Order: sequence, then structure tokens, then C-alpha cells
Amino acid sequence: MKGKLIIHVLTILLLVVAAFMLIPLGIALYYGETDSFKAFLYPILALLPLAAVSYGTTRSNRTKILTPRDGFMLVTLSWVAASALGALPFYISGTIPSYTDAYFETMSGFTTTGASILKTIENLPYSMLFWRSLTHWLGGMGIVVLTVAIFPLLGIGGMQLLKAEAPGPSVDKITPKITHTAKILWFIYLGLTIVETILLMLGGMNLFDSLTHAFGTMATGGFSPKNTSVGNYNSPFIHWVITIFMVMAGLNFALYFKLLTGRIKDLLLDTEMKAYLAIFAAASLAITVSLLKHDVFDSFWTSLQYAAFQVASILTTTGYATTNYDLWPEFSKVILFLMMFIGGCAGSTGGGMKVVRIVTLFKLSLRELKRLVHPRGVFHLRLNKMVVRKDIISVITGFVFLYIFSLLVTTVVVATGGYDVLTSFSTALATVGNIGPGFNMVGPTMNYSFFQGGIKWFLSLAMMMGRLEIYTVLVVFTPWFWKKQ
Repeated sequence: MKGKLIIHVLTILLLVVAAFMLIPLGIALYYGETDSFKAFLYPILALLPLAAVSYGTTRSNRTKILTPRDGFMLVTLSWVAASALGALPFYISGTIPSYTDAYFETMSGFTTTGASILKTIENLPYSMLFWRSLTHWLGGMGIVVLTVAIFPLLGIGGMQLLKAEAPGPSVDKITPKITHTAKILWFIYLGLTIVETILLMLGGMNLFDSLTHAFGTMATGGFSPKNTSVGNYNSPFIHWVITIFMVMAGLNFALYFKLLTGRIKDLLLDTEMKAYLAIFAAASLAITVSLLKHDVFDSFWTSLQYAAFQVASILTTTGYATTNYDLWPEFSKVILFLMMFIGGCAGSTGGGMKVVRIVTLFKLSLRELKRLVHPRGVFHLRLNKMVVRKDIISVITGFVFLYIFSLLVTTVVVATGGYDVLTSFSTALATVGNIGPGFNMVGPTMNYSFFQGGIKWFLSLAMMMGRLEIYTVLVVFTPWFWKKQ
């Protein structure tokens, strides 16, 4: 591996994170939050001389090409290092006295998981609340993708970074140059964030709350500056705005580029998008009927409002809540539980297994059933009217196995703390799937503060593995990764 090149790019990425820390630093200055101001200033000042030395000594390597191994190592280290840096303001200010908890909270933010150890959120300084939500927004589209977009010097090997970091089984190059692709994705991301912020302000939210909730929505993260999450706002308009934008954030962002360029036909042919929207609609309607049947809410539209919001939140792995769904009828909870296995679309900010993988495996199963009836027949597996290559099917099959295996291992690790099966398994689903809230002890009105330190560190790893699509992290721990070629 090209060690100096990895250090060079990692330095640039940490400088990008530090640059964004200037925003909450300014907020701390504005609100007179002295301790918070120092907590942001000290890490930035400490990083600058280290970055200068690192950048200067590795600068000559910047034009080299990144190999796939370099990309996997760099992306994994990027999320570890960014979380380590991002946790310092929480720890130095005393907002989160334990560095283990501060790291867990920050990793949860950057991976857009939304699992929190905080018991009382609204008591935090404004600057800390803003930084907490900003980590979501940076991690949503990907801090590595942002680095590729800002620094064209990474353009030569940028595709290896994007392949290793971007969610989904494949990465589409919207334009011939990967740096242009990264910029387009970020501009779409920024544009949707601004639109949602304006709509939330029109619904009665102040600017601060609108921004932080828009960050959490578009990143499908779920950190809210309110103790009761979006349920703090008893406004159908706000609930529907966030529901719609959560669904939009769960779509492949490449589809928005196609929409902007007038390629409507490509949208209508997209199998994953149609399956995703169908799952959302069917689950929302099923829960609505269940809520009405058990008189949880007094009208169809109110039931639909809460059902659609919670389905969108779990399906897209956002993790916002407008009510304690852990008290809903069992049928409704089962539907939400199933949504935790699916996730958003490939190329979205959502986590989970991704709809395209579910669709592919479903079609693969149907094809095998046909083979049993017609053993001599030739049946192709198609998505978007295109034949899916065998190597892609193998990658998807392997990923699903590793995903389920990761869930089981995480469940066992959590259970070593003496927690019940539902808490342990839903914790695994919520962290590996980057969802945030689960059921029982990690339900929508609970938090993760009660876990032991060792379990929190393991869950931090689980969140990163889920965000980076399992393969990226696990491959670094394999012996053949380190063998010289």
C-alpha cells in the first residue's frame, strides 16, 4: 500500500472536518458558550501543525494512483479518525464526560445511525447540538465523497475512494470525471437540504431547528435537538414534510440527476425505485389499518400520518419518531421490524441491506423455482430490463450472508451484557443497519447510555461496518489484504 499517499489524503479529510467545526465554533461565540468555544478551538489548533507537517512530508505522493487496497484502508481509517476528532469537542467541553460515550455519539452521527447515549438533549449548548446534527449531514453523502468533490487532486484515484465509501452494490459515474460526479451529488444534497429547511420554517420551526432536522432527514440520521424528537412538534404539516423528504433521501441520488436532465424514461424503468415506493406504500397502509382497528388514533388521516412517518423513518434508517411505536399493536410493530431489514435504495444516504439487493435475491429465488420446473430452460435475471451479471449476483449474495452474520455476532456481543433477546437483536439491527432506535430497551423513547463501555466500542465498529457496506471494513482484517502482491 502507498502509506504516504494514504496519510496525505487522510490529512486533507481531517482538515475538511476541522473546517466544518468552525461553524459550531462561530455559534458558540455568538451565544457566549465559552466552554464550547474552547472545546472546538483547541482540537483545530492542535490539528493545524500536525496537518502541516503531514501534508508537507507526503505532498510529493499526491499524484500517485490509489489502488483498491489503498481505497479500502483509507476509507476505513477516515471514518475512525473523523469520529476520533469529532468526539473531542463533546469530551473537552464536558458535555459528554466519557470519551467512550463521546466517540459512540460521534460515530453514530457520522454513520447517520442516530443511536444516542444522551438522556437529556435540550440541555446541551446550541453549538454542541448543531455539531451533533452536522456530523449527520457530513456523513450522509459521505465525508470521503466531499473530499473527492473539493480536491480535484484526488481525481486520479478518486473512484477507488468512492467505490469503497459510497453505499450500494455499485457506483454510477454520472459524469465522465469522478470529481464532477461527487460535486453534482453534493449540490443535489445541498439543494434538497435548503428546500426542506425553508418548508420546515414555513411550518413554524425556527431556523436552528429547521436546519438540524433537515440535516438529520437528508442524511437519514435521526439526531434531533429535542428530547421527544419530531414528536415535539404537534404539526401534521411538519410531520408530512419530514416524511416526504425521508422518502426522497432514501432514493438513489443518481435518479435526481436523471430527473434534472429530463431522462424521465429512465426513472420509470428503475426497478429498485418502484419496489422501494411500493414497500413504503404497502407498509404504511397496513399499519394505518392496524392503528384504526385498535383505536390508537381517532381518524384515518391521523393514523396514516403517524404510520407513514414511522415507516419512512425505519425503512430509510432515519430513526426519527413522532410517537412511541413500541406501544403500538403487535402487527404494526412486526411490520416496522421487517422494515429494519430492508433499508433505502443503493446510492441513497440510507443504510440497511438496500432494496436492490432484496429485489435481486427475490428474482433469483423465482428463477431457481423456474429451473426446477424447466431444468433445460435459460432464464436471465433482469433489473431495469438489463441482464444482471453473475459476478454482481455473487457479490450481493455474499453481502447478504455477511450482513446477517454481522447481525448475529453483534446480537451475541450485546447479549453478553445480560440483555434480553429482543433488546440484543434489535440493537444489532439498529446499529448495523444504521437505524438508531430499535425495540424494548433501545426503543424510540430510550437511549444507549446503559450499555457497558466495551459493548459501546463494539457497537461503534458495527455502525461503521453497516455504513461502509460490511466488505470495506472486513476486508481490512483478512490476511490476504496484507500480503504483498
